[in-house]
Amino acid sequence: MTQGAGQGPEVERTATLRDFRVPAYVHESGPYVSHASQDETAPPAEESYPEGYTPTERDLPVVHRGDTLQVAADPAPAAPAPQPAAGPGPLYVVGDVHGYLDELMAALREQGLIDDAGQWCAGTTRLWFLGDFTDRGPDGIGVIDLVMRLSAEAAAAGGYCKALMGNHELLLLGAKRFGDTPVNSGAGTATFQAAWLLNGGQKTDMDRLQDHHLQWMSRLDALEEVDGYLLVHSDTTAYLDYGDSIEAVNDTVHEKLTRNDANECWDLFRKFTKRFSFRDEGGADAVRALLDAYGGTRIVHGHSPIPYLLGEVGSEDGEESGGPVVEGPHVYADGLAIAMDGGVTMAGKLLVRQLPLEH
Repeated sequence: MTQGAGQGPEVERTATLRDFRVPAYVHESGPYVSHASQDETAPPAEESYPEGYTPTERDLPVVHRGDTLQVAADPAPAAPAPQPAAGPGPLYVVGDVHGYLDELMAALREQGLIDDAGQWCAGTTRLWFLGDFTDRGPDGIGVIDLVMRLSAEAAAAGGYCKALMGNHELLLLGAKRFGDTPVNSGAGTATFQAAWLLNGGQKTDMDRLQDHHLQWMSRLDALEEVDGYLLVHSDTTAYLDYGDSIEAVNDTVHEKLTRNDANECWDLFRKFTKRFSFRDEGGADAVRALLDAYGGTRIVHGHSPIPYLLGEVGSEDGEESGGPVVEGPHVYADGLAIAMDGGVTMAGKLLVRQLPLEH
C-alpha cells in the first residue's frame, strides 16, 4: 500500500528499531496497516516528498512469495547467447535480484548466459546488473558470490559481467559499518540498522557478510553508459547532485564511502532511494536532463517495480491474486526510459533482457 504525499506524522525522533517511527511517506517498502485515507494504486512521485524525506519501509508493499500460489517451473535452457563475428558481444541487463538466487539462476539459464552447472557460457557477451542484490529474499550473499564468480568467468571468456550500486548496497554497507549509530535523517534521528531491518534486511546475509563482499560493494559504480544506454539503479535525478559527468559522479560516491562518515553515507542512501522521477508529467524531461549530463540516448533503470510504474499491484492478503503480471521491461517517458525491476519481491518476474529490446 502507499501513502499519499504529505500524509502521516512529520517527524521521527528515536534511533532504535523498537521505537523507530517515521512518516508513512518516507518508507521505501514493506507491508503495513494504515489508518488514513489514501490512494492505494499510485505511489507518490519523488518531487512530492517533503524536504525531510527519509527512506525506510513503506512506499511499496512487499507481497511475500508465500502469500501467492507459486507454480514451480524449470525453463528449458536456451542456446548460448549469440556471438557477433567481431567486436564486443551482445549486451544484457538484469533488474533487481533482492536475494532470489534460484530465480536469478533460472533467468540467466533461460537467456543462455550460464549452463546447467551455473558456469558462464556466453563468451564475449556483456552483462550488467543494475543493483540491489540483497535484502527481502533468502540468499543475498549467494547472489553476490554468483555475480563475483561470473565476473571472473566472463572476463576469461572475453566478455564481462559488471554491476552497479543500488540503494540496498548502500543500506547493507551502512548497517554493517555504523549499526545503531544515530544519523540525521532530515526528519529526526534514524539508524542504518533500523532502516536495514525495516527494508527486509536478512540476518543470514549479515552473518555471512565478509570483508571481500564489503570491498566489492563499496567499489561499485553508480552509473555507466554503454552502447547509447545510460545504466543507473534508481529512477531519480539525484545523480545530478554528485557531478556533471559519469566519472565525477562515480568518484564522488566512492570518496564519500571511503570517508566512512555515517551522515554522508545516509545522505547517499536516502537520495538513491528516491524514485518515480520519470513516471509522471515532466518525466521525459527528467530523463533528458540525465542524458544531457551523462550521455546516451535512453536510460535503463531498476529500483521501482514495474507494477507500480503501471499502477498495477498484487494483493497483500493473497486473496484471488497470483501476483502482478510482468512479461518484460517497461518502456515509458516518451520511449526514453526502460524499467527493469519486474517485482521479484512481489511474486513478480526477475528480468534478464538483451538490449536493444525486441519489439
